Amino acid sequence: MRANKQIRMTTIIGKNAECAGDFSAQGSARIDGIIKGNVTVSEALIIGVTGSVDGDVSAKAVIIGGEVIGNVTAPERAELTATAKVIGDISTAVIVIDEKAVFQGKCDMNQEVPGKRQKPAAKAVRAGKKSAKAAIQEALKEVEEASREEISSEPQNTESEQNTI
Repeated sequence: MRANKQIRMTTIIGKNAECAGDFSAQGSARIDGIIKGNVTVSEALIIGVTGSVDGDVSAKAVIIGGEVIGNVTAPERAELTATAKVIGDISTAVIVIDEKAVFQGKCDMNQEVPGKRQKPAAKAVRAGKKSAKAAIQEALKEVEEASREEISSEPQNTESEQNTI
């Protein structure tokens, strides 16, 4: 969201504003006040340094500079600035956490299949095993050939040479 992409704010919750209950907005929003409830925004959400949300947050992308006590769902991107404090789980495709940010929870970046990793196809695994086995066999053959060459290149002592030694 930061790089070359302007966010057009359609809703702003000011520094001295307080909202008790869930909040939702179409478009992008900035929160500099306090929300005690869940926040749902259809586009980008910025929680400023003085902003605070005591509830779950959901938006396409979020930049958090204030405090969130709850889970954050941002399918595109989640960014925690140096002043951010998030106590809860984050679910996103891309996450950026600045050095001084506070984050206590777990991060789920697997948007395809939540909770389950896909296993590689059995054929691919077998093919990989076969190719590894073939590589080992080839390496062993090369070692054998090299050792044969060393043996054949060693000078052969004749009987007369052995007698003089």
